[in-house]
Amino acid sequence: MQKLKLNTKNLVDENIQKLADIFPNVVKEGKVDFELLKQMLSDVLIDGCKERYGLNWVGKRESILKANTPINKTLRPIKEKSVDFENTKNVYIEGDNFEALKIIQESYLTKIKMIYIDPPYNTGTAMIYKNDYSISEDEYQNEINAVDEEGVKLFKNTDSNGRFHSDWLNMMYERLLVARDLLREDGLMIMAIDHNELHNLIHLGDEVFGETNRLGIISVVHKPEGRNQAKFFGTSNEYMIFYAKNKDNINFNQVILDENLKNEYPYTDEKGNYKLKNFIRLSDGKYSLRVNKPDFWYPIFVSPDLQELTLEEKHNYFKIYPITDSGQERTWKTTPQTTQERIKNKLLVAKKENNSIKIYEKLYENQVIKTHWIDKKYHGYHYGTKLVDNLLGAKTFDFPKSLYLIIDILKLTTSQNDIILDFFSGSATTAHAVMELNAEDGGNRQFIMVQIPEIVDEKSEAYKAGFRTIAEIGRERIIRAAEKIKSQYTNPLDFGFRYFKVDTSNFKEAKDISEITQENLFETIENIKPDRNDLDLLFEVILNLGLELTLKIETKEILDKKVYFVEQNSLIACFDDNIDDTLAKELATYEPLKVVLKDSSFKSDSDKINFEQTFKELSPESDIWVV
Repeated sequence: MQKLKLNTKNLVDENIQKLADIFPNVVKEGKVDFELLKQMLSDVLIDGCKERYGLNWVGKRESILKANTPINKTLRPIKEKSVDFENTKNVYIEGDNFEALKIIQESYLTKIKMIYIDPPYNTGTAMIYKNDYSISEDEYQNEINAVDEEGVKLFKNTDSNGRFHSDWLNMMYERLLVARDLLREDGLMIMAIDHNELHNLIHLGDEVFGETNRLGIISVVHKPEGRNQAKFFGTSNEYMIFYAKNKDNINFNQVILDENLKNEYPYTDEKGNYKLKNFIRLSDGKYSLRVNKPDFWYPIFVSPDLQELTLEEKHNYFKIYPITDSGQERTWKTTPQTTQERIKNKLLVAKKENNSIKIYEKLYENQVIKTHWIDKKYHGYHYGTKLVDNLLGAKTFDFPKSLYLIIDILKLTTSQNDIILDFFSGSATTAHAVMELNAEDGGNRQFIMVQIPEIVDEKSEAYKAGFRTIAEIGRERIIRAAEKIKSQYTNPLDFGFRYFKVDTSNFKEAKDISEITQENLFETIENIKPDRNDLDLLFEVILNLGLELTLKIETKEILDKKVYFVEQNSLIACFDDNIDDTLAKELATYEPLKVVLKDSSFKSDSDKINFEQTFKELSPESDIWVV
């Protein structure tokens, strides 16, 4: 039985649908492109707006404005959620990833080697970040999951949303614009996606990074059996789009990702992976015999330790001819001139086998990275979902990426001291992969993870296991993965992370003179919010000065004042009160690059002047700042 609709028919929507049936290209997100419709109905060129190649959508200009506009936010350190806070070089950030990217923009400008993201796929059920300008609260009833005291940060982007694609594009565009600035000149952006928004993400990437910097699109088979609930095609693969900040500066590492090839090319030198092949020409039948090719018959002289090969006869050197084990006289593969070049380029080696010395040539792997990745280690269920479930003891996260997929991406794109960023961290597969690879090759790669604290469904296994947000799941996975790796490797590694939360600035907004009254006069004296501590202030200072979040911090007691030393004397900060120039004399002995104090901390105005004057005399290169 159908319910009778007690309202008049919406003829506009009905007519738009009729148009869409006839001209599907003129209706986008429920809106009619009338200029295009006129052209579709005409056999002559219609005058109108100038056409240009590109992707346009509602809110694009606002996204650009938002990416360029400063925000009054900071990162507050949470030591109790951190691991090895004092020594680690890794970072975990809880909060809106756009805000996090804006906050760290100066500190990590052109410092990130590789950014990997696995954003919401916009499948009609995905949760996406809500833009401030995009839609009003009462336009849609599907907005859920308020994640903090500031209100809704996510909403379910269903295909009933009139701006289904635009909202997703806005969310991604502004983040890519900011993220690009963080990449080094030899940096890479790698984005995972499925077919739903693949075309749009390519357009976004081309616009942000430049079409010429699109290195390739990889198809990854992650579910070979396919999704059995599909009506037409059972999806078995996803995609990764590789972009370079500047492809002229990019070179992939010479690594073998295929396990089968590792066995085929077992040796490695500075030029890459190679195998050895007998330098005697054994093919070509009679044409490789000495009698038929006398110019290819000549001795190669080998030193007693087998380390030097030459065509010049030397005392005590072995004289090796191309003679097979059966005693047949054949030929070397090249002429003496070419062989001399190969010796010079270290492409020939001598090995002792069965009381005889043999000459081998190095054959290097032709390292071509294919655009289809089909190895079973990339399958999402066994090496993503099950791996995380076993690690955390419950089903906690839907469709995490294969750990080994991310490890191979890291092997291909990063070196041992690089910084890796993932601002859609999810279950923190990227952090796990960084630690695993560091353990494997002794590297010191650092990770920065960003994850919004999306609320876990109360009916889920994750909630029953004690997790309340996705950020908690990611944090716990890093801790447990670190413990497992430590049990398997003995080399000392960085398994810690400094935990931060995106929050409002620690400093009150300055009041307009017209807002100051007798009642709130004393509130204007102290500009620091009452719930903030010295460590909060220190890290906001670090960020404002463009310093990295993982610099070494030491605390010293000097003249009964708590003084923070960041990376020895790169920054000295003190937020205590009653400061005078006696402290200046002590601090100046360290010759710091920068000194930061509270503006309200000096005993008097004269003490403030004397403090600065003392530094000018004793440490003139130091910059003095107040907050």
